Amino acid sequence: MFIDVHAHLTEECFHDIENVMAEIEKAGVGAVICSGYDTPSSYAAMQLSERFESVYFCAGYQPQELGKYAEGDLDRIRQMVRHEKCVAVGEIGLDYHYEDNPPKSVQKEMFEAQICLADEEGLPIVVHSRDCANDTLTILRENSEKLRHGGLLHCYSYSADMVSLFGSLGMYFSFGGTSTYKNASKVKKSVCAVAKDRILTETDSPYLAPAPFRGSFPNTPANIPYIAQNLAALRGEEEVGFAGQVLQNARRLFFKLHI
Repeated sequence: MFIDVHAHLTEECFHDIENVMAEIEKAGVGAVICSGYDTPSSYAAMQLSERFESVYFCAGYQPQELGKYAEGDLDRIRQMVRHEKCVAVGEIGLDYHYEDNPPKSVQKEMFEAQICLADEEGLPIVVHSRDCANDTLTILRENSEKLRHGGLLHCYSYSADMVSLFGSLGMYFSFGGTSTYKNASKVKKSVCAVAKDRILTETDSPYLAPAPFRGSFPNTPANIPYIAQNLAALRGEEEVGFAGQVLQNARRLFFKLHI
């Protein structure tokens, strides 16, 4: 069995969700964690998890979406994370990639607030971090006592050297389609640097389709087997054993999974 720990199945491109889910099941992907990125998407992910047994979800405010944040949204997120199929608070974090992203001070404040929420509700966090490795590491270190339930750096894109720094805080690391690209040397080095009990597979659907589907849209969790095969090859591991280890890792971090 394969697992996709980070996908966005609530996007409009997945209008025929019944067929999408049938293809995912046919590919041997037994569980998908649908990630929220604001209040409406988190609610839609929750509804999807109620509709399909193999779908779980996480709820949270992604840093790029904070311009839409309204009073009371954090309380709404808190109510959703108490759902039986909500496995984490996420995706949350920092993103400095675009100049018109929300102010860094606002991003940091909400990142810390949602780390606190996860700790209070007894759940792990799913972290989105782009072009801000040091600030992400600093905030996680400053809140290390609130990471008792662990956390995931999804679509990890930083250096292999930083793997040990984040790993010392108990973080897990997931990799998707970018790990299959020929020019992704930094990502491939990081894949090999992650401990075997900390690595996970994701698609970030509908984006970042793996080779040989690069450039196609939408990417779906049905492509997880290609990603897992590539990760195993990069690490010099046997495919079936690698997939089993990933599933074990997912169960450990997302302890509300029933797979």
